[in-house]
Amino acid sequence: MARQARAIQTHQAILLAAAEVFDERGYSTATITEIIARAGVTKGALYFHFTSKEDLAVGVIAAQLELGPLPPQRTKLQELADQGLLFAHQLQHDPLTRASVGLAMDQWSESAEGGNPFHGRPFQSWVDLLTELLVEARERGELLPHVDPAETAELLSGSFTGIQWTSQVLCQRKDLTRRVIAMFHHLLPSIAMPQILPTLDLTADRAVSLLASRDAALEGEETSLDEDDDSTSEADPAPETGPPTRSPDAVSAPEGDGSAT
Repeated sequence: MARQARAIQTHQAILLAAAEVFDERGYSTATITEIIARAGVTKGALYFHFTSKEDLAVGVIAAQLELGPLPPQRTKLQELADQGLLFAHQLQHDPLTRASVGLAMDQWSESAEGGNPFHGRPFQSWVDLLTELLVEARERGELLPHVDPAETAELLSGSFTGIQWTSQVLCQRKDLTRRVIAMFHHLLPSIAMPQILPTLDLTADRAVSLLASRDAALEGEETSLDEDDDSTSEADPAPETGPPTRSPDAVSAPEGDGSAT
């Protein structure tokens, strides 16, 4: 169990270091060597968890939408608004989210071979998520008859992208939550049934309360798993012998320093 916990911590440390370097330098100019130094791990440890710079970028992008279990809401439009408010909050406070957006907007370096293969990819993930929520909202009678879920998802994603970029340029995203709330106040009346609008919570502290609920749910799950592990170990003690296990930090790196891939 201690070895597994250490591997998880190493994985997260590498991912966070990669996100910080991508956020600061862009994908094209970031190097594996720089990420290893920032994470404070060995080259072997990094290559145990990630095979290349591209694999690291995939991990950062995947982390963008991994907000954990959020409490279900009365309406799917509230869940859609929650995603926007949470995304704004994460852009202000989470380097993984900022790096993912950076990977979407960072296009090319001066060298064609150093181009960013992830340009635009996180945006499509965001559009897909919004489309899914809007389809469910339509099935539950929350949308006006003329609303096309895919088209509306693209409009919301594009509006959010423009707003967050403007906020970044003007004030390092310090006013992003206010701008996103204003976006929803203008756009939601054009897609939502009138009776839905008064039920929507678009307050500035909405994201913080949602994250608190998520963390409480995760803590409850961890407590339950710990109790199950304790009861299992008492009933079925582990064998005294077994094959040796290699530490992730002891794995040899592939040939080459990997700093350019």
